[in-house]
Amino acid sequence: MKEVCENAKEFLTAIVSDMKLNVSIVDEWTDEGCVLNFDGEDSSYLLSENGELLDSFETILFQVFGKDLDREHRFICDADGFRRSRKAELQAMARFAAQTVRKNGLPFTFGVLNSTERRVIHLTLQQEDDLSTESVGDGRERRLQVRLK
Repeated sequence: MKEVCENAKEFLTAIVSDMKLNVSIVDEWTDEGCVLNFDGEDSSYLLSENGELLDSFETILFQVFGKDLDREHRFICDADGFRRSRKAELQAMARFAAQTVRKNGLPFTFGVLNSTERRVIHLTLQQEDDLSTESVGDGRERRLQVRLK
């Protein structure tokens, strides 16, 4: 799997070079999958629009190299700790939703989240015996719902 990560790094390095972005990429294989960290004076461009370019890079990598990954692994593109901060924020949101559902007894539906963000919330709440999480809707209208079992 490390080879897939190295190939992804080379692929992205060529793309950001063609884009004339002054960034370097460090690859790391973790239990989540291939993490590609961008660093450099132009890394802020990758974070605009809530990290939309990072999301796009992840999508491209999955399309090109996804067949070489196990189902439980992903490509994660990060810059300036954005993904780490977002993950902590999503975990806090998951705990808030759990608390709200337990208090009111009503389902809690999140706003628009991408699949990676929905996955963080699913994983954060998977050990809660009294709660279930479910993705509802299709395409861009897909939402995550937390409810009592």
